[in-house]
Amino acid sequence: MFGSVALTFGIVLGLSSSEFSTAGWAITSSTTTTPPATAVFIHSTPAKISNTAQWTPHSESGSVQAHHSHATSDVPLRTPLWGLPAFGILLTTGWMVFNSWMKHSQPKACHFVDLESATWTAASSTGQNLGAGKTIRIATRKSPLAMWQAEFIQSELERLWPGVTVELQPMSTKGDKILDSPLAKVGGKGLFVKELENALLERRSDIAVHSTKDVPMDLPEGLVLGIICKRHDPCDAIVFPKGSTLTSLDDLPQGARVGTSSLRRQCQLLLKRPDLKFLELRGNVNTRLAKLDSGDYDAIILAAAGLKRLGFNDRVLPNETNIIDPNLMLPAAGQGALSIELRMDDPDMMAMLMPLHHIPDAVTVCCERAMNRRLNGGCQVPISGFAVLKDGALRMEARVGSVTGSGPLIIKDKTIPFHYDGRPWADVQKEAEALGVEVADQLLKAGAQAYLDEAYDKQDVGVGFAATQA
Repeated sequence: MFGSVALTFGIVLGLSSSEFSTAGWAITSSTTTTPPATAVFIHSTPAKISNTAQWTPHSESGSVQAHHSHATSDVPLRTPLWGLPAFGILLTTGWMVFNSWMKHSQPKACHFVDLESATWTAASSTGQNLGAGKTIRIATRKSPLAMWQAEFIQSELERLWPGVTVELQPMSTKGDKILDSPLAKVGGKGLFVKELENALLERRSDIAVHSTKDVPMDLPEGLVLGIICKRHDPCDAIVFPKGSTLTSLDDLPQGARVGTSSLRRQCQLLLKRPDLKFLELRGNVNTRLAKLDSGDYDAIILAAAGLKRLGFNDRVLPNETNIIDPNLMLPAAGQGALSIELRMDDPDMMAMLMPLHHIPDAVTVCCERAMNRRLNGGCQVPISGFAVLKDGALRMEARVGSVTGSGPLIIKDKTIPFHYDGRPWADVQKEAEALGVEVADQLLKAGAQAYLDEAYDKQDVGVGFAATQA
């Protein structure tokens, strides 16, 4: 709307400097009027000016040249000096309209660090003395793991910016409140982040700290997943009751009861151990461990990063024999990484957070999320994706399974040369996302769409079996 009005205004001013308007102005002007000796005029056609410097378009190159002419009695075809800025306004507004159209007509990339480069530049240049006297409000879930993560960011901000005050705002999300149904059956996206995002949009909070694997691929308008922190262990772990002598997945007896609410985990484990019986498992890490120790399960599957962050070192066995190799169970996109969501119109906050942004892990997480976004992934579908950046190469692997056991796991991967040093982040992000999308497209060509449709049509409790709720 603004661009259209500005463009119209520019056209009117531009036309006022044309030969038609100039001629009309000359006719109504007195022929005895003598222009100031220092006046400068612009001409659409050569004209004779008395005792003035005249600027004439060059007929070949379009450049302008100055020359002096002798006095004559001709009526000068003149345009006032404001004709030049009017022409500039016309060009500028035209570019604004064109640029706005281009931005809205092109598909947006994954909403990961989706700030314009100018915002990053502004954040970099204004990141001095921002902490003094400032209060930062962090939206977080109430679970012990979520609180640990928020407190970690709180301590980092206080370390980086002396004088800053950081307040935690614990909240309960829909995913925290509904504990009697599997996540796949609850449905929807953003089960663990929606309430936090609302606090950001309503400006009750300044940032929100997330487990990245819980963050939907599409964010609300005005918000951005601006920071990806250094990634912790991305793998899953199989955890046994206290006092158990079991040390790995291979030690589980036939028909063992395994607690997990993740379709991704169930689908991949069934390939190695089709005899396992999966039981639904909800609640925070502490609650799940308590259920395990009470005898409800023979083992449960948890994210290794969560165990380590909360200090459950006794649940991670010597030599980490109970950490499941990614080749056997590929992690979820973004697993093990903390991310920070904030408003796009807050460059000062971005400046304060930027030291926490870990580029190598941001590259891999960005790649994984782009894959997941292309496949429209969520809790209802068994999608896994894991990228590794090492020795100048970026490798992305992704898997999609069937929730009914109707077919084999579809696996695709690709490796490309990749370097990020000295490159603009926008270019790095674009290249990483492109790899994720390409691997997702390979999955679709191999038949993954049928699995995805099946998953959304059959939002049951388990994969290929009737899972029991515990």
